[in-house]
Amino acid sequence: MSLKEPPPVVPAPPDEAPDSTGPADETPGPADGAKAGPAHRATAWPEARAAARRAGAGARAGREPSGLPLGDSLGRVLAGPLTALADLPSFDTSAMDGWAVAGPGPWHVREEAAVLAGHAPAAALATGEAVRIATGAPVPPGTTAVLRTEHSRTERPRGEGPEHPRTGEPPRGGRLLLRALREVVGGQDIRPRGQECRSGDELLPAGTTVTPAVLGLAAAAGYDALPVLPRPRVEILVLGDELLTAGLPHDGLIRDALGPMLGPWLAALGADVLATRRIGDDAEALYAAVTGSTADLVVTTGGTAAGPVDHVHRVLDKAGAVLLVDGVKVRPGHPMLLARLGADPARPRHVRHLVGLPGNPLAAVSGLLTLAAPLLAALTEPAPFAEPGSSTEPDPSTGPGPSAEPGSSTDPRPPAESGAGSEPRTPVPYRVPVRDEVHGHPHDTRLVPVVRHGGTAVPLRYNGPAMLRGIAAADGLAVVPPGGARPGQELDVLDLPWPPTAGAAPAQGACFT
Repeated sequence: MSLKEPPPVVPAPPDEAPDSTGPADETPGPADGAKAGPAHRATAWPEARAAARRAGAGARAGREPSGLPLGDSLGRVLAGPLTALADLPSFDTSAMDGWAVAGPGPWHVREEAAVLAGHAPAAALATGEAVRIATGAPVPPGTTAVLRTEHSRTERPRGEGPEHPRTGEPPRGGRLLLRALREVVGGQDIRPRGQECRSGDELLPAGTTVTPAVLGLAAAAGYDALPVLPRPRVEILVLGDELLTAGLPHDGLIRDALGPMLGPWLAALGADVLATRRIGDDAEALYAAVTGSTADLVVTTGGTAAGPVDHVHRVLDKAGAVLLVDGVKVRPGHPMLLARLGADPARPRHVRHLVGLPGNPLAAVSGLLTLAAPLLAALTEPAPFAEPGSSTEPDPSTGPGPSAEPGSSTDPRPPAESGAGSEPRTPVPYRVPVRDEVHGHPHDTRLVPVVRHGGTAVPLRYNGPAMLRGIAAADGLAVVPPGGARPGQELDVLDLPWPPTAGAAPAQGACFT
């Protein structure tokens, strides 16, 4: 279809049955950090994200900053403020190629080599003297200005030559006389010491992502290494005996879509992915993998419901885990869960978590952005400043806090941005009007793949729990409230952690549908 044709209505996928957890006003999930065991009522979507962020913030205390060489620090997050180790510049330097001059002109040119960057400064200039100087070179003592080459001319006296017009002295040994072609202002084209910063000045706050420009600033300020927060270590456990790693689907077997997808996705969220392991439907192997993992976050796929080979709940109960979120009122992905695992005796301060994703691919993406992304973001943020005696971090074992309406002062989500999108690694909701009507679930939030077009979010057609065709062409996921959204209604949108791909939407088989 063309953009001028009537827009299609995006229906709710037929395989999304009404939520079995009851109406939307039921008590949310395990707000008291219940022990893993029988299923709990689902948690509202904003509260689940807030619980995941609190869990990550609570686990941050046991993570120590590491010092990395500049070349290894790109993309990391500063663990503390970047303070200058030296004045910038560290000495008065020339901002231009030209002449260092002392006092008013014209000036006698000293017969010596030019002052160059990286070399010791020349001897002090006497009033009425000039010496050639290069950009970045230290200006000689006594310099009052730098005269650009293109703003000057030199002349050589003939014979004895004329007397100096100001002092009345004859030329000294036939030295060149330098004249300015325009007014010279004291201090012009000199970068004074400390112009950019003084030693000890804060250049960047803690929490700044290390970009190439930050690396350059750090090097200029005297750093050889940077204190950065460690990347969260993640291990992925792919469950299911029905999964193939190669070839075409056959005889009830299907290709594993999550194994190839989750590692790069988590890496884009800032994680250090240790391994992707295929466990199958073996409860004992799953227990050994979960309890033996040294990762900060274990991510499982499938097995979170109540089927005959859905072992995740039983394994967590056996492992002594504490469920923080057990089901989320969101479609797709409602069987997702978040648990705090038992402490590692060798690292008692190391708090580990597990995010259980549903097995359907788009449902798993929903779980990533609902639980894994906020937790990882909180793990990689520096601890917030707190006044003495105050507490800024809720106890992660308490699960979600009180319910809040989106956009209210108690809304646990980060504030919406004005269409600017989110920081690349951490999906943060921002608001944008939806172009077409989107059907909603009666009680649950829906996450629908969209593309941005003409200042609106355009829902994509292939949005069923098992489908990846829509998300593969999407810019983000629109957060559709219970009951759906009308055309023009502003919705929160979660960006994906990579730049949008221009022209991807036509792969849907129709333009922006």
